[in-house]
Amino acid sequence: MEPMFQVIAQFCCGTFFGVALYITLVQQPAAEATGIEFAEKFFPPMYYRAAPIQIVLAMLGGMAGLGQWLLGGSLLWLIGAICLLLVIPFTLLVIKPINDTLISLQKSPDPHIEETTRLLKRWAQLHGLRSLASGVAFMLFLLAPFSDLMAV
Repeated sequence: MEPMFQVIAQFCCGTFFGVALYITLVQQPAAEATGIEFAEKFFPPMYYRAAPIQIVLAMLGGMAGLGQWLLGGSLLWLIGAICLLLVIPFTLLVIKPINDTLISLQKSPDPHIEETTRLLKRWAQLHGLRSLASGVAFMLFLLAPFSDLMAV
């Protein structure tokens, strides 16, 4: 097995999970607590900065976990890789339409407070699922080396 794949998988997944958890538990609730007008204005720049980082981390971490499994690692590497890689289509198919709507509402001259509030709450719930999936992947990637040792 390749220890470099293990390190890349654990680092990228752990970083993704940490960022996702921070956004879910701290950043988004704090933005909403300052008022919906602020949260609405804050969302686009936050999204445009976070999205590229998160896609790279999910892709690299998931592919490294898959590589570790293909080189003889335990099934935990495969399951963790799937959990982490699934955040990509989940984001593109389920969360991105909400992102796009929030961004377009922010550009609109008319206030859409109720719709923005509803969308931000839905976005936070869905982002929480991403945090959970990446947390599961991270735990599996942390446990997998022990499983690999027991198989030897």
